[in-house]
Parts: sequence; structure tokens; C-alpha cells
Amino acid sequence: IEVNLCFLSPKPTLEDARSWTISFEKVMKSAAGRSCFRQFLRTEFSEENMMFWLACEELKKETNKTVVEEKVRQIYEDFISILSPKEVRWHHGRTEDLINRNMLEPTSHTFDDAQQQIYTLMQRDSYPRFINSATYTDLLKGLEDPPPEP
Repeated sequence: IEVNLCFLSPKPTLEDARSWTISFEKVMKSAAGRSCFRQFLRTEFSEENMMFWLACEELKKETNKTVVEEKVRQIYEDFISILSPKEVRWHHGRTEDLINRNMLEPTSHTFDDAQQQIYTLMQRDSYPRFINSATYTDLLKGLEDPPPEP
């Protein structure tokens, strides 16, 4: 039995879930949207894109220089290093060079370009498939016709 994780916390409202068809930004601004989209990405073996994006969002909130440096190193090891099993896939080149330069003096914005590339990749590539997926359709059906209370 496959459990639709979209019904776990945080559970979206029907209105929230329907708004996700308007734009990818609506998905990403909603905790439930990110959770459901991440579940979908898992089925496509690209969950690391969302994990990287979320890690970058957390990094941007950090102000302690020592913590920033540690988080930058961890994000690099987890998602950028070619040795990582969670390596994000993007068009290397300019962004990779920029990351390597930024790694010399890490800041909370070290991965901004890479994060934007991954966001665009998810928006153009995975988001349309998500909106047309059984994951999303089943979620809407479940919210429209909730199971009767026992």
C-alpha cells in the first residue's frame, strides 16, 4: 500500500492545493506544496534538487560566520561534490567556477547562482509533470472528497 505523504503534516487545504496549478512559486511558498512536490521528486529520483534548494534557503538565514562556513562546507559535500550520492545535476561551467571561487570565502550566498539554476530546472522540468501526476490528482480528489469520519 502506497501512502500519499501529502496527507501527512502539513496537510494542505483544497484551496492551497488548487493554487499550485497557478505557478511553481505557489508550490514553493507553501510548506505543504514543498512537501508534496518533494514526494513527487522522490518518485523521479530527483529529490536532491529540493533538498539542495531548502538547504540554501536555510543557509541564507544564518548570520554566524562560523556556522555559515560549516553549512557551506556541508552543502558542498552533500550536493555539489562529484563524490556525493545526492549530487545535484545542472549545467556545469560558469556556475561551478563561481561556486569554487565562493568557497574560498564562504558566505550565506555562496550557492545563490546554483540555487537559482536548480529552481529553474525544477520549474521547467519537474513542475509540469507534478501538476499532471497521479500524486497531485489523488491529493485533489482526497481533499475534495474527504473520507467519512469514523
